[in-house]
Amino acid sequence: MEQTIVMSHPEESLEVMGAPRGKVGMWLFLASDAVTFGVLLAAYGAMRLGSSDWPVPSSILNIPLTALNTFILICSSVTMVKALSAIRHGDVKGLRKFILATAAGGATFLGIQAFEWTRLIAHDGLRLRNNLFCATFFSLTGFHGFHVFCGVVYLLVIYFRAGMGDFTAERNMRVEVAGLYWHFVDLVWILVFTFVYLL
Repeated sequence: MEQTIVMSHPEESLEVMGAPRGKVGMWLFLASDAVTFGVLLAAYGAMRLGSSDWPVPSSILNIPLTALNTFILICSSVTMVKALSAIRHGDVKGLRKFILATAAGGATFLGIQAFEWTRLIAHDGLRLRNNLFCATFFSLTGFHGFHVFCGVVYLLVIYFRAGMGDFTAERNMRVEVAGLYWHFVDLVWILVFTFVYLL
């Protein structure tokens, strides 16, 4: 008797502890990344508490503009949810539309952040080496911005692969994994915005 095993997408069939390998890998990556962001935020808090001349964020940073940027990023999480929902219903066109909207939200976020950095550096004279506030501000927002940039690239890869027919109602785990990453990036920004801009 001849036995044939067909595995068109083996990464979706391989499991670790009962969960798809890709999802477990992403959760492990996000856990390690959460520790990194946690340490950066804790360092920011420790330096801020230990400094007698820490500037008031609202006197330096553009809070309304960053609040708008935060809103844009939160909206991009909504479009990510809609993208996953679309493909789970077999709607490839909907997946591509909402993935593109999510990537556009991320790109808009990066554009506004670049505008803010340009103003802070060129107009206000802030530099990484100026003081502890500048060092922690640019480190935290820059590290997060790098994650958003990687997320936008990741989403565009999903967009183009969807156009090649890689995802269906039954085969969409990679879209879900991309969603996990994107929601993590959004959640981290809410923490950064709260600790660095508002408190």
